[in-house]
Amino acid sequence: MLNDHAKLMQAILVSGEIIGRKKLQKMIYIAKKISFPFQERFQFHFYGPYSEELTLRVEELCNMGFLNEVREKKGGYFQYRYTLTDPGKEFLSVNEVEMPFLQELFVDMNVQNARFLELVSTVLYFDNLPKEEVINKVFTLKSTQRYTEEEIDEAYQYIEALKTKTQS
Repeated sequence: MLNDHAKLMQAILVSGEIIGRKKLQKMIYIAKKISFPFQERFQFHFYGPYSEELTLRVEELCNMGFLNEVREKKGGYFQYRYTLTDPGKEFLSVNEVEMPFLQELFVDMNVQNARFLELVSTVLYFDNLPKEEVINKVFTLKSTQRYTEEEIDEAYQYIEALKTKTQS
């Protein structure tokens, strides 16, 4: 019943702590696109792929006491930190989640900044298009982020590196 919740909890557990709602959204989306069995549906949103289902699932896990969400004031905005609680860890110890290479993937993504993960997830969102069209989409839809062609190339390289990590 809580299988999809457990997958999300496992991702947070192996990450240690995820700082930022946007970052959490992008990490789950990227993992899903790379073939991890996350079920949340995503639509393209102002900050790239976004899942209302994922937002609700995080809220449910917080309400159940399995996930700790700490809200911190950072300048003119709030930042959220996510960690698994002891009851959450206990739940996972009884309800094992088998996702090989999940830890390597999430530890790697967790050290990236949210801006870069936003670019990577946007590139993946349009992965059915030729690279030139993806570049045009990024420049059009993400003009305020001022991504460069070099950053887009880095995003493509990063995606390939993540795929390689999960196929070892």
